[in-house]
Amino acid sequence: MTEHAENHPIDIYALQLKLREFAAARHWQPFHTPKNLSTALMVEAAELGEIFQWMSAEESQAAHLNPATKERISDEVADVLLYLLQVADQCAIDIPRAIANKLVKNAVKHPVP
Repeated sequence: MTEHAENHPIDIYALQLKLREFAAARHWQPFHTPKNLSTALMVEAAELGEIFQWMSAEESQAAHLNPATKERISDEVADVLLYLLQVADQCAIDIPRAIANKLVKNAVKHPVP
């Protein structure tokens, strides 16, 4: 974990509950299907990619040093994560378990040479 993550841990389940409550208060549940949420996730990921689209590798690595660009990146990263959490919630995916399982699969698939 980075220093930032240690200072601000994420409670995935509490965040998913907050997102469910947010959607319910606005009567959005009928629209929050896995299909719609995953499509929205792709749109937000594309918006994140758009920020870096025409930058060189070096420019993209320094983009966060500009406060306005960093805010744009931050907003899109948050959007991507929030939609991802909602997709997982709608599909009854236990995110920590899914990550642990995937890391094991990745280690098998990509062993250290």
